[in-house]
Amino acid sequence: MNESGIYAQLKEFLRSHAEKNNLLQERVVIKGRILTSEEAIGNPQRRDFPLLKGKEKLIQADFKGAAGQAFTDSPGNFEGTLAELLAQPVNTHFEKASFIAVLNAVMRHLGLASGTIHCKDEEPSECAEKLVLDIKREYGVPRIAMIGLQPALLEACGQNFPVRVVDLDPDNIGAQKCGVLVEDASTKTREIIDWADLVLVTGSTVANGSIVDFIDLPKPAIFYGTTIAGATPVLGLLRHCWCSK
Repeated sequence: MNESGIYAQLKEFLRSHAEKNNLLQERVVIKGRILTSEEAIGNPQRRDFPLLKGKEKLIQADFKGAAGQAFTDSPGNFEGTLAELLAQPVNTHFEKASFIAVLNAVMRHLGLASGTIHCKDEEPSECAEKLVLDIKREYGVPRIAMIGLQPALLEACGQNFPVRVVDLDPDNIGAQKCGVLVEDASTKTREIIDWADLVLVTGSTVANGSIVDFIDLPKPAIFYGTTIAGATPVLGLLRHCWCSK
């Protein structure tokens, strides 16, 4: 499936459930705002998360008392009805992230998704430890390809499995993080996927369209994070996000 097909599938699912629950006929207000790093992730002991370094922004959509978040490099705001949002294109990074944040919020409101709010403080490290236990139980000691640098997750996995990681941030590429060389996602992604037995993929890929490269892989893939909370059940993906709210 290509990128436009994925967003079309997510849109149709959301539209169908909104119609069934009479959400398109009434005016609903959807607000997106950029969260501060403290609001988004609290005050973890380690300070190398992209949110804390200003490399990523977390926008939040509020829908009838339910909140949904999405990572993006192009934050902005939207307010209108759900029907108006669904009528908009999903082309730019802002449009994609806005749609995904709203999808997460509406899916949470309908009880179709959970864990749409980012964990805080030391919970990212707790989550990483739980993921390691899950991987050992399900896959033994696999070679892991990590798509996107999440430092707590990389540290925990690197202490227990052979790991390679790719990222798009030029400040990370070529650096050693938690004892692992960060490779260039634009040139090395396919190579490390071929090398690996298991692929860990940041859920932010659903907010920038690159998720198309990680669906239907010939090996297990686990998506992590809050951004992909609402899309996971629609696309039939495996998601790990123990400590999200």
